[in-house]
Amino acid sequence: MSQSTPMAIRSIAIFCGSRTGKNPLYSQHATEVGRLLAAKQLKIVYGGGSIGLMGLVADEAMKGGGWVTGIIPKLLVEWEVEHRAISELIVCDDMHQRKLKIYSKADAALILPGGFGTLDELFEIVTWNQLTIHDKEIFILNSNGFYNSLLAHIDQLKKEGFIDERNLEKIHFLNTPIELLTYLS
Repeated sequence: MSQSTPMAIRSIAIFCGSRTGKNPLYSQHATEVGRLLAAKQLKIVYGGGSIGLMGLVADEAMKGGGWVTGIIPKLLVEWEVEHRAISELIVCDDMHQRKLKIYSKADAALILPGGFGTLDELFEIVTWNQLTIHDKEIFILNSNGFYNSLLAHIDQLKKEGFIDERNLEKIHFLNTPIELLTYLS
């Protein structure tokens, strides 16, 4: 959506599935993201889970000596899906606090494939940018065209006059994890 310009990013919020999905590329990209961010010494802030793509990102970052902060609501701790082998685990009261804490601790966001929760987090952070609550770069990893329908829908929103180009300036679609490097200083 916008041109690549290196930015000062020290921490990235990761939003992705608590499942791995059907395409093995999703898991491959999740592990590449964890490895890449650890190698670049970028802190990861995410939902605190040990399962699915989110668990893979965290595991790989920890293997690479990265710093991973998980923020998880009490409800999910009761379900015993919290990641116990990360740098820092913060337990909060609910999903709203979780998202607020993740947003406040991250300089940017990276969205990988996921379900309703991932889309909720994506649209909230995009909306907060639009409302100038914050001004964060948002990277969407379009693994194997996972977000092609979303891209088409964004074009439809523009065409129908519900958003304009300035609403999209901070959104960057990537096809591979390595493309993220062109945006980092």
